[in-house]
Amino acid sequence: MRAFTCVEVILVVCVAAHLAAQAPQAGGGAPQADQDRSQRLYPALQRPPGDPELIARGQALYGINCRACHGLDLRGGDLGGPNLLRSQLVLRDRQGEEMLPVIRDGQSGADGSGMPPQPLSDADIRAVVEYIHDVLSTASRQGGPPAGDEVEIDILVGDAAAGQTYFAAKCASCHSPTGDLQGIGARIPGAQQLQNTWVRGGARNADRPPITVTVTQSSGERVVGQLERLNDFLIVLTEADGRHRSFSRHGDTPLVEVDDPMATHRELLPLYTDMDIHNVTAYLVTLQ
Repeated sequence: MRAFTCVEVILVVCVAAHLAAQAPQAGGGAPQADQDRSQRLYPALQRPPGDPELIARGQALYGINCRACHGLDLRGGDLGGPNLLRSQLVLRDRQGEEMLPVIRDGQSGADGSGMPPQPLSDADIRAVVEYIHDVLSTASRQGGPPAGDEVEIDILVGDAAAGQTYFAAKCASCHSPTGDLQGIGARIPGAQQLQNTWVRGGARNADRPPITVTVTQSSGERVVGQLERLNDFLIVLTEADGRHRSFSRHGDTPLVEVDDPMATHRELLPLYTDMDIHNVTAYLVTLQ
C-alpha cells in the first residue's frame, strides 16, 4: 500500500472538519445554519420581550383603528384585511421600517383594493407595531391566535343622535330607515356584525349588486347592460338577453353613463372617522 503524501493528509483532515461543522447538533437540534437563516428571514419571531406599557397602548390603538380589517386576533377581519400573522411584510419587519410606511401612507393593491392611510402619529404607529410584534413572538405557532380567552369588545360607544344626523347627510339619498333599512337593528344580530355590514355595504358573503352602464352612440342609439369592462379605449357590456357588446371609445364618444350602486360606499370608506362609524352604528341599532 502506498504512503499518503503530506498534502493528501492535510486535505482529508480539512474535508472531515468541514463535514463535522455541518452535522446536526446532538439531540436532534437544527443545524446552526438553519437557525441563522430563520433569524434572518423571520426576525419578528426572534425578539426579546417588549415594553409592556407600549404594547398595551398599541393593543388599544389596534383595536380602534385596525381590528375591523385585520381581526381581533390579527388573522384577518370582516372587511377583508390580510392575516398579519402570515404577512411577509410583517415577518420581515424589525423596528417598524416595513410596517410604519404602509400604516401611515397606505398601500394600493394591483386589483384596486388596498389599505387606506391611517390618521395616526408615528409614535402611535410604533406602539401598534410593537403590539403586532408581541403577538407574533408569543403565538403558539405561526398563524395561530394569541393566547387567552376570546374577547368581546363593546362597540356601542357612539352618539345615536349624531349618527342620525350623519346618516341624513351622507346616506339618506340611497337608504331609508323606514324602507330598506327598516328593522335592521333587529335583523342583524350583534352590534359588531351590524357595524361591519353597513361599513362594507352589505353582508360579507352577499352578492354585490351589478354595475349597469348605458352607452349612447353618435347615432342616438342607446345600449343598456351589465358592465363587464371599461377603460379609456373600450367598453364591454352584457345585455339583458345575454348578448355581449363592445364599443371603441374616442374621448367622450360614445357617451358612457355608469350606475354603480356601491360607488358611494367605496368613496366614503377612506373618509369615515372612528367617531362617524361608532355614531352611525349607535343609530342603526335603534332601528328595531
